[in-house]
Amino acid sequence: MHCYCVMHHGQPLERVEKEVPQPVGTEVLVRVKAAGLCHTDLHLWEGYYDLGGGKRLNLADRGIKPPMVLSHEICGEVVSSGAAAGSVKVGMRCLVHPWIGCGECAACQRGEENICTSSRALGISRPGGFADYVVVPHPRYLIDIEGLDDAEAAPLACAGVTTYSAIKKLGDRIHREPVLIIGAGGLGLMAIEVLKALGAKGAIVADIDPAKREAAIAAGALAVIDAKAVDAAQQIIDATEGGAGATLDLVGATPTVSLSIQSARRGGHIVICGLMGGDITLSLPIIPMRPLCIEGSYVGTLSELRELVELVKRTGLKPIPVVRRPMAEVNSAIDDLHHGKVIGRTILVP
Repeated sequence: MHCYCVMHHGQPLERVEKEVPQPVGTEVLVRVKAAGLCHTDLHLWEGYYDLGGGKRLNLADRGIKPPMVLSHEICGEVVSSGAAAGSVKVGMRCLVHPWIGCGECAACQRGEENICTSSRALGISRPGGFADYVVVPHPRYLIDIEGLDDAEAAPLACAGVTTYSAIKKLGDRIHREPVLIIGAGGLGLMAIEVLKALGAKGAIVADIDPAKREAAIAAGALAVIDAKAVDAAQQIIDATEGGAGATLDLVGATPTVSLSIQSARRGGHIVICGLMGGDITLSLPIIPMRPLCIEGSYVGTLSELRELVELVKRTGLKPIPVVRRPMAEVNSAIDDLHHGKVIGRTILVP
């Protein structure tokens, strides 16, 4: 089979020929039909996360080293399974939950494999979707997508479940006031659609890119704001009639977190999902005096992904814009994403 591997960080992926893997035990072999490319893949390709102040979190320090097969947004069809996998239907069209843990720690026992400290996530610790086939450790990670398009469903495994899980953390606020969304990339556009499907009040979107702001308006945002405007925080305060009570920061960079805090009302709730990096200096009395809730959210659980797929099927949740490209164009796709040329999601297909 063909797979596209990171052999050296920051260098073009290389096409590698391998034997088609044979599933054993509870494993399931899935033929890849669609594989998404997201900013996490960029960080993995680069080999580090920016911690700010000149500091980096290097993947090698976490035991993650090339060669790596990226992509954790995977749709495909079941080809075969191991003897202990049970009655897995060959030909089943499925979305793969990639956020797989060790299965034994306290987090995994709570159903929170996505925050397992011994992660075995596909596309990170285990080979992902930029290949002809992917091995999934257990059939419970396969979600039936009958009736859905492969390329449109693939982003649900990351952009979808990340925003869905983060929105759930905001609770009933989403029905009482608009949610401020910072970042109108794939996650931002997905968040707008999820909010609509949940019957929320709506979204006000901030982004530095005019094209992405236009995409947010087309997706149904109540208003858009240029995040780099000198008075961006005041514009948000005015648009939300006193400050944002519910904020999703889908960028997670120094300027966006600063904007989130500056534009929040008293008692505001900020959920940070983005991993772009940086750091902030924060006066601690501000948190209790305003008072603010600043919370992190990392992708989502298997049960949340199942909930999201059911929500999509039940409500007809509109998919985010996707650009289908041949798998052989993966390096050009990475370059386009790196330079901010992508609206929505790039999906690589065989």
